[in-house]
Amino acid sequence: MAKYCGAVCRLCRREGEKLFLKGERCFTSKCAVEKREGGPGQHGRRRQGHSDFKIQLREKQKTKRMFGMVEKQFENYVQQATKKRGVTGTELLQRLELRLDNIVYRLGFGQSRAQSRQLVNHGLVLVNGQRTTVPSYRVDIGDVIEVREKSKKNVTVIAAMESASARFIPEWLVLDKAGVKGSVKALPTRDQLPQNVREQLIVELYSR
Repeated sequence: MAKYCGAVCRLCRREGEKLFLKGERCFTSKCAVEKREGGPGQHGRRRQGHSDFKIQLREKQKTKRMFGMVEKQFENYVQQATKKRGVTGTELLQRLELRLDNIVYRLGFGQSRAQSRQLVNHGLVLVNGQRTTVPSYRVDIGDVIEVREKSKKNVTVIAAMESASARFIPEWLVLDKAGVKGSVKALPTRDQLPQNVREQLIVELYSR
């Protein structure tokens, strides 16, 4: 499967906003979005057109990069959301938010989604007491997500928890900071989902 191995700060600059791909660095003055204007490369500041297709494409790319996914994987999520009843855009965002790596990030066990994905891959995360190494695992209501006992003193996890103390924990999650675990209280509503994502543009792009 394809994987982006370049500087992730270039991705934020390309989309023109913070995607919070570097964890704590994104909240400091070292953030590349704040230090440099325009997109990456020598033509980053060049004026470009803004067709409907380009606006839709950029929204899709931004969301895909925010959740750390490749094209085919993201497309599968869109197709799954389309087959469900209800608002397709909201269903898409719910599916993205309920990924295990994203839940680990939202609970503050990882400083970024990439770091949270690594914690899952390395078997440091348990779901209902069972080790789960699949970052895309869909978490359900009532599931308990925790860092395994011998990894609760891991310096990476401790640093992430400290930096996440100033970060907002979504209302649909319950965090037990002392036990380094949390659970899904309910499905997130649209008001509780990322407000910087215009999901309707993504749906329109894939319905062309």
